[in-house]
Amino acid sequence: MVKPEICSKHIYMKKLLIVSLLLAGIRLHAQRVFITKFSGQADVKIYEAKYESQADLKVYKVSFESQSRGNEGYWYFVEREGLSDLKITFTSESSADIKIYYVKYSSQAGWVNTSKKCLLD
Repeated sequence: MVKPEICSKHIYMKKLLIVSLLLAGIRLHAQRVFITKFSGQADVKIYEAKYESQADLKVYKVSFESQSRGNEGYWYFVEREGLSDLKITFTSESSADIKIYYVKYSSQAGWVNTSKKCLLD
């Protein structure tokens, strides 16, 4: 006969394992951004567009890390590389992976060219 406490422990461990596996598959992107000096160190090469109509992504610079919202164009710039989720370097338009345009209001942020969204994942 199986003791009830053994069964409840087994069920609890099974649930814990399932939840752990589900959470491990979720990747949150805080978009903490660090600017590198060299393109070889960067995850993505960025061109800062002069006009909003040229942009793949409209970026809003947030003042606090807690204001960043995943891969939606809300960037929080960090001073140290180790604190970043994304390392970028600024380059010419012809060699850029993504063209960004800085917007004044948070409601304007977001992807224009969603096919490039995977570059920041």
